[in-house]
Amino acid sequence: MTASLPLVEPAIEAADALRSEQYRFVSALLAGPPSEALLRLVAGLSGDATPLGQAYDALARAAAQTDAGAVEREYFTLFIGVGRGELLPHASFYMTGFLNERPLAELRADLARLGVARAADRHEPEDHIAFVFEVMADMAAGKLPAVMAAQAAFFGRHIAPWAGQFFDDLAIAPGAAFYRPLAEIGRLIVDIETRAFALAGHGTGRGTGTGT
Repeated sequence: MTASLPLVEPAIEAADALRSEQYRFVSALLAGPPSEALLRLVAGLSGDATPLGQAYDALARAAAQTDAGAVEREYFTLFIGVGRGELLPHASFYMTGFLNERPLAELRADLARLGVARAADRHEPEDHIAFVFEVMADMAAGKLPAVMAAQAAFFGRHIAPWAGQFFDDLAIAPGAAFYRPLAEIGRLIVDIETRAFALAGHGTGRGTGTGT
């Protein structure tokens, strides 16, 4: 994604920097199959005793036991396929049963208000899970003008209604191996963010999704 607004990035809290890194990490692995270099970096990760840390450990082990060619074939099976993959990682499909429906139009409207445009070399509709996670990463990092309430609204409108189910489906997809522990990471991020926004007094209902 690209932001059309030339912003000076503000200093952010360590917790928000970590949130941004988590979102961007999952986004990068779901936007396309990782290179061998990225896969080796993933293999070198280590987590802690928390559920999220354990999920990162599992992903590192999976990365160490495979190679970029195998993961590329897995990615094709899961998300592209001959005709279609095992999963369609789009909000419209999960929320309406069809692609390119109202959730995509609503997302595009919110992205326009944020000054965000899809990069020219990306062809997937913007309601792809990787794209909306990347937007959240940019919000958390301060690259997009969104206070916490606006982040919660965007999350509640474009991620919370469907992403948890997508990650549950990815975890049990027949073709998933490397992507199975990534599904657990994604599911935990969604759960953590949902609870954090609620504790901060920011509901994740279908709100406006934008603001400063």
